[in-house]
Amino acid sequence: MLPPLKPIAMKERVSMVFIQKGQIDVKDGAFVVIDETGIRTHIPVGSIACIMLEPGTRISHHAAALAARAGTLLVWVGDAGVRLYASGQPGGARSDRLLYQAKLALDDAARLKVVRKMYEIRFGEKPPERRSVEQLRGIEGARVKKTYQLLAKQVGVEWKGRKYDPSQWDKSDMPNRCISSATACLYGICEAAVLAAGYAPAIGFIHTGKPLSFVYDIADLFKFDDIIPHAFKIAAKNYPDPEREVRLMCRDIFRQTKILKKIIPTIEDVLAAGELEIPKPAEENIEPAIPNPENIGDVGHRS
Repeated sequence: MLPPLKPIAMKERVSMVFIQKGQIDVKDGAFVVIDETGIRTHIPVGSIACIMLEPGTRISHHAAALAARAGTLLVWVGDAGVRLYASGQPGGARSDRLLYQAKLALDDAARLKVVRKMYEIRFGEKPPERRSVEQLRGIEGARVKKTYQLLAKQVGVEWKGRKYDPSQWDKSDMPNRCISSATACLYGICEAAVLAAGYAPAIGFIHTGKPLSFVYDIADLFKFDDIIPHAFKIAAKNYPDPEREVRLMCRDIFRQTKILKKIIPTIEDVLAAGELEIPKPAEENIEPAIPNPENIGDVGHRS
């Protein structure tokens, strides 16, 4: 049986690596990327938290198995993470972070502290005292409406409010289409970061009841830095294919700002505001007795 790989703490790992247009395989026991000319590039999979597989990338079964044993998450994304299509589950993953996140969300006092920290990060100031989560959500909504109005005025776009119907995309006006396209891209890269950090996309604090509630919480902390202002600028130019222009814009911003390096530390800071004990790495568990696949043959071809 293959020996278990000792998991490495998240903070000791390189956060993310993007791979595009290459064959990922295992050669001589090493995780490698082979380009179209046959050149091999070694990837230290054990020291990486997450590998983003961009378009044009193929990965072998052997490589996926090695990544799982090393506790490295594989995520299939669009260019620069503007979409998240699928993700694997690293074999070294533990439940401690998920339980920590759930405990914070279920504790009313801790949840309020997390929400207050999100408010502070988003608006650069502490929220009003003695306000409930619902009250803070209302204050936040009012400020966001004003921000949309201001950005529209700055670029000379007529703004009728944030209105859109996902089932009738073409009936939305240009600003709403651009904003929706931009936030969809941001959600993709934020979901990848949430998964890579070991948390659950569905367990939110401001947003609740949705499969991506926590993703929406985290995305809101970054959307007005660059993404939404640039979406309004694109809306003002009346491109024939504004959605494509927005995706390209997001791709470039994600790469230039190295946003992934900011998201995971922000997640940790936000959750730490709940002031509950941060889980310590669990003691190494005994590996289950799984037969070595190389010794049991192909079960699909038994006589």
